[in-house]
Amino acid sequence: MGRMKRYLIERDIAGIGGMSIVELCGAARASNRAVEQVGGAVQWQHSYVGADKAFCIYLAEDEDAIRRHAELCGLPVGRIIEVPQIIDPLTANN
Repeated sequence: MGRMKRYLIERDIAGIGGMSIVELCGAARASNRAVEQVGGAVQWQHSYVGADKAFCIYLAEDEDAIRRHAELCGLPVGRIIEVPQIIDPLTANN
């Protein structure tokens, strides 16, 4: 397994913000199964859900691993953005 990088994946999913917890649970299960199938090349951390978009945070070896995961679970991939650093309010204390 190679070095993992952090990525933000932007997904256009019409109406996702209005989906029930049961529908979101099904999507999460599909993603978890795909993570297992990809075999350690991808780790899903969490997702932010908006009206018609999801913004998902993943650790992955590379963008190809993210695309393989998306194909396996049937989720669209709009953009993949590598996130080399994170800043937050505590960054000001450095």
